Amino acid sequence: MKHLIIYAHPNEASLNNHFKQSVIERLQEGNHEIEVRDLYQLKFNPVLSLEDLQGQKTGNISPDIRTEQEFITWSDHITFIYPIWWTGMPAMMKGYIDRVMSYGFAYCYEQGAQKGLLTDKQTVIINTQGRSNAEYAAIGMNKALSLTSDNGIYAYCGLKIKQHFFFDNAKRPGSENIEQWTNQVKMAF
Repeated sequence: MKHLIIYAHPNEASLNNHFKQSVIERLQEGNHEIEVRDLYQLKFNPVLSLEDLQGQKTGNISPDIRTEQEFITWSDHITFIYPIWWTGMPAMMKGYIDRVMSYGFAYCYEQGAQKGLLTDKQTVIINTQGRSNAEYAAIGMNKALSLTSDNGIYAYCGLKIKQHFFFDNAKRPGSENIEQWTNQVKMAF
């Protein structure tokens, strides 16, 4: 199977990087084809420009976007790994979504109805967050996070969500938590 990992965290010592490495190791054990798009290492430009918008309409997209769309097209499975900052994805990941998951590539409208175009792909989303799941549940943030990302982005584009992990209290997790979370992540592949 062809696995694409889209990763956004600037710190190589982060828990997110640990999860990225764990996913890679698990996929290598199964002899899968793997491509990793580390958005910070790539110095990906997250800013959606007027030229990007015009290019979406005319099919004349920039080379950096074409490259990312080719990786998505190539893949059977996409794994997104990023932290939750300010109750949302980092600007780097949001910009990637804005620029790459564009109209005509990831979704379209047919007879006024939205249609996802990436229906032949599964996805796993791995998020870390500083607050507890209980705190987020008490204020409805857990539902908001799932609604805006799962329904508003991934399913909207037609991706089949296999699993979405929200690892909480992740600022300074203990080794027992990290081991448990790593095992959960590996079981998803």
